[in-house]
Amino acid sequence: MRVRHLRFAVRCMALFLFVASAGVAEAKTKKKDLENMLYMELKSGRVTIKLRPDLAPNHVERVKELVRAKFYDGIVFHRVIPGFMAQTGDPTGTGTGGSDKPDLKAEFSKEPFKRGTIGAARSASPDSANSQWFICFEPASHLNSQYTVWGEIVEGMELVDKIAPGEPPATPDKIVTLRVAADVEDER
Repeated sequence: MRVRHLRFAVRCMALFLFVASAGVAEAKTKKKDLENMLYMELKSGRVTIKLRPDLAPNHVERVKELVRAKFYDGIVFHRVIPGFMAQTGDPTGTGTGGSDKPDLKAEFSKEPFKRGTIGAARSASPDSANSQWFICFEPASHLNSQYTVWGEIVEGMELVDKIAPGEPPATPDKIVTLRVAADVEDER
């Protein structure tokens, strides 16, 4: 009888340890996932962006660095072309500015530009991306393998659709705040 109780106790302990370790692993996975998500607050609500370090690790690292420095807070969407894209990330609001960081080397991939894809804006030089980026409203196959894809909208694309159009817009919408999701969750 004692052996059966002992076996039962050992099985219960093993099950407890398995469940506990699974919980720790799940928490680590969630933290890692949140590290590769951004929350962009617009006047109309929250947009969730999934970062793609698998495609563009250097661009993702730069975006997170600028986000954590609150670089994008208050920056306008300075170029918004209906049916194509909305561009932001220029502190001057003109499309000619950037951060004080060095430009990035292109990280082109075969990932297609589709609705919700986020790409690094650049000049004619492939290695000139800095802080500016754009969100595609519709598929844009002419950009494929020509611009760096570093993210995608996973929630709130309907809010992006409402960004004021124009080059520049008469009354431009702005990013209220942009945060790494892991940092927001840590504040709770």
